[in-house]
Amino acid sequence: MLRLEGLSVRFGGLTAVNAVTLSIGRTEVMGLIGPNGAGKTTLFNAVSGLVRASGRIVFDSVELLHAPLHRRARIGIGRTFQIPQPMQELTVRENLVVAQRFGTGRVDAQKIAEVLEFTGLSTKAERDAATELALTELKALEVAKALATNPKLLMLDEVLAGLENQGKRRFLAMLKALHEQFAIGVLMIEHDIETIRNLCPRVAALNFGELIADGTPDEVFRDPEVRRSYTGVARA
Repeated sequence: MLRLEGLSVRFGGLTAVNAVTLSIGRTEVMGLIGPNGAGKTTLFNAVSGLVRASGRIVFDSVELLHAPLHRRARIGIGRTFQIPQPMQELTVRENLVVAQRFGTGRVDAQKIAEVLEFTGLSTKAERDAATELALTELKALEVAKALATNPKLLMLDEVLAGLENQGKRRFLAMLKALHEQFAIGVLMIEHDIETIRNLCPRVAALNFGELIADGTPDEVFRDPEVRRSYTGVARA
């Protein structure tokens, strides 16, 4: 479904993503790991159109390298952000309406109701999203906004970061159900190894902007270069 070929992102003299070639199939659940600064979020930004990149980004056989953000959303790419970004002075429901109109070009009230129910936000639908939600609910809103756009691929950027144990358990249960209920592909950035093992049959690892491993969780976490990337040992 998504294929990256030689994807690179440079900021001046800094190469943040370096010639990454990677693919994810339809309905596949894949984890993206790596130490801080490895290029994970920059790769997400390149796919979703927030930064300029070189190489190829192909989604459902459509070349997206130079496509605008709304085009990528409407072809089926949805994403969340590590730091929740609710739209100011709008209710939870209105946040979903705006996201859906951007991502699909129309408003589907039934879909919004389904997403609110799934993410546990139905009772908070008329609350001010920026001021009346707890962190777990703000994280759920990030997922809800993305789901409202009817994505074929959902990219999750550390949706569990900052959650306490009880909130993390509830969120994990939701993420497991998400793949089954919506039958979409999921690519998720996550630092917690147990979360990756529980959710992702396949894992890719980045370090210094380069793809260093791709395989099952056991294969990737045993990989010597992956181990070195997390221990801070310099590359040879």
